[in-house]
Amino acid sequence: MTNFISVQLKKASEVDLAKPLCKFIQQSYPGGDAQAEHCRAAEELSKLRKSALGRPLDKHESALETLLRYYDQLCSIEPKFPFSENQVCVTFTWKDAFDKGSLFGGSAKLALASLGYEKTCVLFNCGALASQIAAEQNLDNDEGLKAAAKHYQFASGAFQHIKDTVLSALNREPTVDISPDTVGTLSLIMLAQAQEVFFLKATRDKMKDAIIAKLANQAADYYGDAYKQCQYKDTLPKEVFPVLAAKHCIMQANAEYHQSIVAKQQKKFGEEIGRLQHAADLVKTVASRYDEYINVKDLVDKINRALTAAKKDNDFIYHDRVPDLKDLDSIGKASLVKSTPVVVPLSQKFTDLFEKMVPLQVQQSVSVYNQRKADLVNRSIAQMREATNLANGVLASLNLPAAIEDVSGDSVPQSILNKSKSVIEQGGIQTVDQLIKDLPELLQRNKEILDESLRLLDEEETTDNDLRTKFKERWQRTPSNELYKPLRAEGANYQNILSKAVQADGQVKERYQSHRDTIALLCKPESELNAAIPSANPAKTLQGSEVVNVLRTLLANLDEVKKEREQLENDLKSVNFDMTSKFLTALAQDGAINEEAISVTELDRIYGSYTQKVQESLKKQEELLKNIQNAHQEFSKMKQSNNESNLREEVLKNLAVANDNFVELVANLKEGTKFYNELTELLLKFQNKCSDIVFARKTERDELLKDLQQSIAREPSAPSIPLPTYQTTAAGGSKPAASSTPTPAPRTMVGTKPQPPARPPPPVISAATSSSSTSAPAGTAAAPAAAPAPTPGASAPAASAAPSQAQGPPYPTYPGYPGYCQMPMPMGYNPYMYGQYNLPYAPSPVFQNPGQAPYPPPQQPGYPFPQQPYYPQQ
Repeated sequence: MTNFISVQLKKASEVDLAKPLCKFIQQSYPGGDAQAEHCRAAEELSKLRKSALGRPLDKHESALETLLRYYDQLCSIEPKFPFSENQVCVTFTWKDAFDKGSLFGGSAKLALASLGYEKTCVLFNCGALASQIAAEQNLDNDEGLKAAAKHYQFASGAFQHIKDTVLSALNREPTVDISPDTVGTLSLIMLAQAQEVFFLKATRDKMKDAIIAKLANQAADYYGDAYKQCQYKDTLPKEVFPVLAAKHCIMQANAEYHQSIVAKQQKKFGEEIGRLQHAADLVKTVASRYDEYINVKDLVDKINRALTAAKKDNDFIYHDRVPDLKDLDSIGKASLVKSTPVVVPLSQKFTDLFEKMVPLQVQQSVSVYNQRKADLVNRSIAQMREATNLANGVLASLNLPAAIEDVSGDSVPQSILNKSKSVIEQGGIQTVDQLIKDLPELLQRNKEILDESLRLLDEEETTDNDLRTKFKERWQRTPSNELYKPLRAEGANYQNILSKAVQADGQVKERYQSHRDTIALLCKPESELNAAIPSANPAKTLQGSEVVNVLRTLLANLDEVKKEREQLENDLKSVNFDMTSKFLTALAQDGAINEEAISVTELDRIYGSYTQKVQESLKKQEELLKNIQNAHQEFSKMKQSNNESNLREEVLKNLAVANDNFVELVANLKEGTKFYNELTELLLKFQNKCSDIVFARKTERDELLKDLQQSIAREPSAPSIPLPTYQTTAAGGSKPAASSTPTPAPRTMVGTKPQPPARPPPPVISAATSSSSTSAPAGTAAAPAAAPAPTPGASAPAASAAPSQAQGPPYPTYPGYPGYCQMPMPMGYNPYMYGQYNLPYAPSPVFQNPGQAPYPPPQQPGYPFPQQPYYPQQ
């Protein structure tokens, strides 16, 4: 009697998880032990998927454990990898569990680049395998009963979880097997079977009949609800529906049977008989309708024995009135089962392969924090460098410190010599020329990478649009122009960056050309440099004066400020603080991360003191420059000025400015070279993303095209078959006369061959033959009335005559294959006549049955249908 329903597993296509995950890890994590460990974990995950989905699974706990481990691992990596069509693009393809395919091959399947879809299908298989394991349990012992009940409740919870989450996980219409209606019904079926297992255990443990009746009635209720849910659906296998109907009746019959025992114990003998009669009717229905699915012979015998004994006792002893079924009290219900909720981890042996990898939300928060930190540090450094450049410009305009060092008037000041030496040590003008020469090559390389990336997107999008135009609504996948919007925006951003970089390169080149000659002068030896500087009268009287000493002190203080800034800049760059733990704590406590609030607080705590030092340095420089300008005014008043000294001072100023420009140009060009090299790495990653998504889209496109071809092949064709001539025109070509007798269905003719001539009219029964029917022996059929003779001169077309024999179904006639031609049916058909259909010849009229019309003459030449072949009787 115990026939339980189990669910078939879904079949998955093979997918390599290691390659896309390793590529994302290499792009997102710096090289080292952590990256290598994450890549090894990705390979282990791919192996785990093959073990769980790439082979047939035994109906055993170990197989279910493998599936549960894989599901748990999917749940753990979901917040750590951005699975989507335009990031980590992995297309998962699954077939419908209940679709058996068609004559032309193929079955209903769905391919999505969604981890939620993979999780849903894996959980479906967990529930399906649990139902199969439960169905294999030995229900004759407690261990088997407990295991079956546990697995059925787990399967019910798995299917219920899919029902609640599938639409949000897929964001599109799922296949029928995982649709909310189907999995909701499966969940209820599993719950009903778990309740039935508890009923069997209660019966085996010989619990009170009142309790057993309630358990059985609750199981019947569950089965009835499941029966109603799938009553008008054809999504589940065909044997599920009758099994549910049978189980509903069986559980209700068991409830009535055990409740009748309770009634007997309460001396309610009429109620006992009424319940047993109802139980007998229920099992009788099962035996008559669903016997091929469930055998209820033992239950029928048990109920009938109890009913016979109860009737006998009541008839001879108690004479209690048997109430109507509607007057019986309803049996209570007791549910001992519930769907097991899906709480990760489901496996007791689960260990996270990516335990050391932080969730994607934390990664994103850390990335945003790092950007905030970089902005703050760069802003502070830019302020200090700008202040230093301002100070150098002020000193160069005042010809300091060269003015107070130029004692003789015909030698190169020491500060100018130091600057010349520094420029020569850095490579001089050749360094600048080489750096400027390298920039266009770096720029062109980046442009080519970006153009190639966008070309891949353009080609795939064009192909997608062409196929969408061709197949219209059949082409059901995300349009490429929508899917590529983030990549298009990223590509446009890179194009904007490159255009700004070109402008910056032009400004650097223009600035270099304006100062190239002066920088080249600084690169010359001291003798040539001295010759290029005009001589002037010495200002020896100013040496040792108070104003010169003040200027030297102020200049020394300004140099000290510059050195402090260099150290402060190094300190700002070297500060490092890992915010991962902060964000992980926030995520664990609140379930979300308020990145802005946390980052601003931490940045203020870490960099607040450095920011204050930067502002103090700027303020101190401002005061020093003000004092230097005032002291220089006094120095200029005391200094003897003439044309030669003014010209010399101008040249010294230009040399100082050239040094500053050289330092700034080299820094800018090196920064530009570094920028282009870093941009190349970013563009290569961008190109990899584009090529990966284009490859994934191509694979998806090929799968979709294959499915479309199969679906088109499965569509029924409806060729236009011309009507035979004899159905539309009479034999003589005239329009047939109207007749109340329906025209027999014509045989189907394939092709456009010339139509055969009209059939000859049926034989006319003679009066002698008709009169003989009166003397026919008993048991023979009376011959029909003879057809009236046609009026002379009137046309009696054959097409209007009633058929003289039954017409069979239309059989097609193919070239080289004779069509089916049924032997004419005798007018007086005798079912006991030997070999009527197989007579190879027409019987002689002497041996005809009375009342039987003569057989038609042999086939006429040109008759379109061949003679029926002769098959002798065995």
